[in-house]
Amino acid sequence: MTDPELRQRISEAVRRERLHHGWSAAELARRAGVSKGNLSQLEAGAGNPTVETLWALSDALGIPFSTLVDPGPDGPVLVRAGSVQDVPAAGANYSASLLSACPPGARRDIYLVRAEPGEAHRSAPHQPGTVEHVVLVTGSADVGPEEAAVRLHPGDYLVYRGDAPHVFDAQSPGTSAVIVSELR
Repeated sequence: MTDPELRQRISEAVRRERLHHGWSAAELARRAGVSKGNLSQLEAGAGNPTVETLWALSDALGIPFSTLVDPGPDGPVLVRAGSVQDVPAAGANYSASLLSACPPGARRDIYLVRAEPGEAHRSAPHQPGTVEHVVLVTGSADVGPEEAAVRLHPGDYLVYRGDAPHVFDAQSPGTSAVIVSELR
């Protein structure tokens, strides 16, 4: 069963993208190879879409899969380990959970960071348009905007603006993280 918030996000995205193309629901259903009833339910937020259905719709619309499921960041976005929203497959023990979509033309650097408690690592603002993604691997750390850092634990994901002052403050020995610095 798909999370109600995710179903609503998918509903709004499918309808928005379909209307952007100027297509009727019947036309999109035909192009995607899904039933019009299934598409109507999905657009009403009542459907329970599978990965296969969403891939078919995104392919027909000529958009990345992520456009249908990504909430997009309005500010710092925190994803706690175990709280991701899974989209199940139809016939296999498989699900997809989107953490962050790569916008077209984005540039990214990926870092493995190791830190110990003590002095926090404070970063001056990077180039305008920089966004940082952090997945904490081991330990714990306060991470994010200097005035609004969030305590992360293994598996937690956080995204925040890297073009504003930010901090990485290890709270336990052997802390490590993967940081992706993206310039949009």
